Amino acid sequence: MANTETSLKEALASIEGATGAALVDYTSGMALGTIGGSKGFDLTVAAAGNTDVVRAKIRTMEHLGLKGEIEDILITLSDQYHLIRLMKGRGGNGLFLYLVLDAKRSNLAMARHQLKRIEADLEV
Repeated sequence: MANTETSLKEALASIEGATGAALVDYTSGMALGTIGGSKGFDLTVAAAGNTDVVRAKIRTMEHLGLKGEIEDILITLSDQYHLIRLMKGRGGNGLFLYLVLDAKRSNLAMARHQLKRIEADLEV
């Protein structure tokens, strides 16, 4: 878990505008690690809720017969971006990284690039 928390701290420190991050198991909905958030924004609750988003997208792709893999899912709010990155390889099956960004302080393209790098470095 130390590597997970280190990677999440790295995500918050290195991604401009990041306010919270979590590593989530979408088979159970459980957050395996979180960092950031606030009293009014519980990352554990957000992680569980976004598990439903991931499951729904996977199910829809199966119904449509789509063969591609989900790289990430973006949810835009008026003042935040929520970025969900499904993990690939090295034990990452069933896991996703969840990143919350302040829309006014972040560069979405750069955040996606940095989150991909963090995913590659993360040992689960």
